[in-house]
Amino acid sequence: MKNRSELREIAMKVLYQVYIYQNSNTTYDIDNLIKEQLEIENDFVNSLVNNIIKKQKEISNMANKYLNDWNIDRLSKVDKAILSIGIYELLYTDTPSVVAINEAVELSKKYSDEKVVKMINAALDKIYHNEEVNEQ
Repeated sequence: MKNRSELREIAMKVLYQVYIYQNSNTTYDIDNLIKEQLEIENDFVNSLVNNIIKKQKEISNMANKYLNDWNIDRLSKVDKAILSIGIYELLYTDTPSVVAINEAVELSKKYSDEKVVKMINAALDKIYHNEEVNEQ
């Protein structure tokens, strides 16, 4: 059984694939993409990926509001996926804010360079302090 951090990483990999397919106007089946990454079905990953895709416009708008002199679509697909997960968890789930931010930062430390880690941390911190977040 994978822990939540590992499941977020799987969700990030699925979103990365989705963004590549969307960018090249390639059709895809989200359930198949998830199944390729997971040996057994997981509600957390399914919910995270499907809801981020549904709310991508709102998530992107929120990111763009708080990314200084940047746009979420200028980020790499991996960084966009990580930031999208962080924003989604902050705004739409019961995940404690400190956990949502920390998980996104830890993922970005693993997959991104230091400047992007700082950018993701700063954007999520600003959202936390300036937006209505679902705080437990």
